[in-house]
Amino acid sequence: MVAANREMAVYCFDTLVAHYNSDDAPPAAFDEGQHPLFVTWKKVVNGGEPRLRGCIGTLEARYLVNGFRDYALTSALRDRRFPPIQAKELPTLECTVSILTNYETANNYLDWEVGTHGLIIEFTDPNNNVRRSATYLPEVAAHEGWTKEEAIDSLMRKAGYSGHITESLRKSIRVTRYQSTLFTLTYSDYVSYVRATRGAVPAINGVKPGNH
Repeated sequence: MVAANREMAVYCFDTLVAHYNSDDAPPAAFDEGQHPLFVTWKKVVNGGEPRLRGCIGTLEARYLVNGFRDYALTSALRDRRFPPIQAKELPTLECTVSILTNYETANNYLDWEVGTHGLIIEFTDPNNNVRRSATYLPEVAAHEGWTKEEAIDSLMRKAGYSGHITESLRKSIRVTRYQSTLFTLTYSDYVSYVRATRGAVPAINGVKPGNH
């Protein structure tokens, strides 16, 4: 099994830096394979708690190199919840790469463990018969301090359901649980990696060298 690693996170930073420089990223330094994956960007300001800045991925298997290249940019620039990340924000960023594994159909909406499983929910909106779906990565519910029921209810809102949440509606949800491996890299660790492996620090259009 392929696990998320430092080189994948480096490649996501490389891809974003290359975008700002209108350049090509260096070749990926990890093995190819096909897996579902996510890229999460967070921003750390004044030593505070990292704040989400973008998170997009795919629940379908993708070739890892193309997948991380695509979703590094999509999550940074096209997550509709946030304005696009600007080059000047790079020094405050951290990148988490996730590879999803062990998909299983849960027996019911409580048949999963907080901190272990990510969730995909699918259900029919009783108000308009629209099929709705959404996912949370395994770390989300634990980070938010949610119970299983709170996580499910939050996912239903994320899926676009705005009506009353009843126990019978919860019981109608199809839940797929999964696990993941992840690796988180800060921008300063990225710079150190590039310096050690390539002998130079990244130069970025719009970012002063002193900000590294």
